Amino acid sequence: MAASGQPAQGVPLLTAGLEQQRALESTLYIPHGLVMLADAYRIGGAPEVGLAQISEAERLAEETEVKWVLAETLRLRVDLLAQTGDRMAAEASYRDAIALAQRQDGKLFELRAATSLARLWCDQGKHADARELLAPVYGWFTEGFDTADLKDAKALLDELA
Repeated sequence: MAASGQPAQGVPLLTAGLEQQRALESTLYIPHGLVMLADAYRIGGAPEVGLAQISEAERLAEETEVKWVLAETLRLRVDLLAQTGDRMAAEASYRDAIALAQRQDGKLFELRAATSLARLWCDQGKHADARELLAPVYGWFTEGFDTADLKDAKALLDELA
């Protein structure tokens, strides 16, 4: 619900789901749930609350060694930092997210981070750099072009053309 533009309805659902996971003492999906909750707060315009969720997700990911979500955690941390206006920290963290996604062979998370960094660079007038970063990552995909992530990347590439 949050991803479809209704964060006020999505946050309670995500919170309830996290509470159920904690009650079951199932830690496998809690870091990912916290990342989704942080994204809902980002969409709702509450980046500081989202950053607190990201910190908790990172702590739990390290504690439980559930690290598959760390690249997305880094990317979202940067989106939240960018919302607060900290552009320099945002760029450095986007680069970290891209590098981690590459090490983990996480093409979707690499695409998301590259799209976010390319958008930041586009806003700074660095259009050629943005296209040079995003085009090869987007070009890796051979299917799924109707998904939101690939549509978003394609729209940005079209804007940069």
